[in-house]
Amino acid sequence: MEAAAAHESSPTRPTPREYLQTIVLAAAIGIPAALVAALFLAAVHYFEHWLWIDLPDALGESTPPWYLVIGLPFVGAVIVLVARLWLPGDGGHEPLEGLSMAPTPMSHVPGILVASLATLSFGLVLGPEAPVVALGGAIAIFLTTVAKLGAHQRKLLSLAGSFAALSSLFGGPLVGGVFLMESAVGLGAQAVPVLLPGFVAAAVGYLIFIGFGDWGGLEAPGLVVPALPPYNGTFIVDLVIAVVVGVATVLVMFPLKRGAYRLEDRGLSRLGMPGLLLAGGLAVGLIAFAADVLGANSQDVLFSGQASIPALLAETSTATVLVLLVAKALAYAISLASGFRGGPIFPAIFLGIGIATLPVIWFDMSPTVAVAMGAAAGMAAQSRLLLSSMLLASILVGPAGADAVPAAVLAAAAAWLCATALERRNVPDSEAVVEAARDA
Repeated sequence: MEAAAAHESSPTRPTPREYLQTIVLAAAIGIPAALVAALFLAAVHYFEHWLWIDLPDALGESTPPWYLVIGLPFVGAVIVLVARLWLPGDGGHEPLEGLSMAPTPMSHVPGILVASLATLSFGLVLGPEAPVVALGGAIAIFLTTVAKLGAHQRKLLSLAGSFAALSSLFGGPLVGGVFLMESAVGLGAQAVPVLLPGFVAAAVGYLIFIGFGDWGGLEAPGLVVPALPPYNGTFIVDLVIAVVVGVATVLVMFPLKRGAYRLEDRGLSRLGMPGLLLAGGLAVGLIAFAADVLGANSQDVLFSGQASIPALLAETSTATVLVLLVAKALAYAISLASGFRGGPIFPAIFLGIGIATLPVIWFDMSPTVAVAMGAAAGMAAQSRLLLSSMLLASILVGPAGADAVPAAVLAAAAAWLCATALERRNVPDSEAVVEAARDA
């Protein structure tokens, strides 16, 4: 993950007075950074609703017709291509490289907005976390341009802005804070002063959602999966299944990521960036349409996946779940490789929960514990972060799933151990895969 790169030390560290100034400025930028992130998420939701609900309704259709399922991702690819070619910053960070916390110049914001809105709203299978982080960091840099700050202070405040924005997506500062802290664990004690401004910015920024005084705040973009039944007690069979789900998720994610690297390298060499991007948009639409023909919902194949979790858990057909998982995995790999702009984490969480849904169908396992173990396994398999995966899983299930946390821990641990074992068995890493594909 590139989050650790953002924590590299500058040769000139701030004095205690400068550091206190940094903390105060971090508190000041928390609210605008979180507000910008909230506005971005609201814009994504608005355009999704307009394209996939209002537009079919205007065409006299109760659901998106086949030509929109195929065509809208392709149109999104065209818009992303325009943003990458004509706007500064190449549309933002490449999702195959993980989640970057590097400072984002304000000049890159228009390109990031256009490319990410076109990716997320038009149905490509990536999440909102990468553009949210970039926008939070950019607004922090913009708001601190008037202050006389050193390079190290500006880096800390950019990270604080990203931190505050991430808290608006993950429903509070804890998941984002653990995410950044776990990414920086190699710094040891140095991580604390680096992350402290971020915690302050995130805590202050999240006030716009929880409110203060008589003001109730904005509607929080909570991640809790609604209507989950209470899961009381922990069952041995569920813990065993959690380990199996963790391993199975890695066995899906590991070749998926390797295939995405190969596809990116071969596609760029044969089609170039524009051709690969347009072909990827068309392919995602065709996959969603094929899944629809085979009995799955195309809307569950498209997008990052968090809104489709309740429908996934309600599915009673093994065949439909398998069709959905295969289609989602293919669309996810293509979206990662083709040059779209978004985050890599949320589709992986959906795939983990999809794998955990199978025991719900087969063994009547609780859907609440399935969400916990699936989310933990998916995030751990994608990001290789243990604590963040466990904490996010516990937030997704909410109070109804407090007893499901042990299953989430085992699923995340199994995913991490399995991924590590695969890498150590002379399995090529991403760079070696790219090089081997280039030689081929």
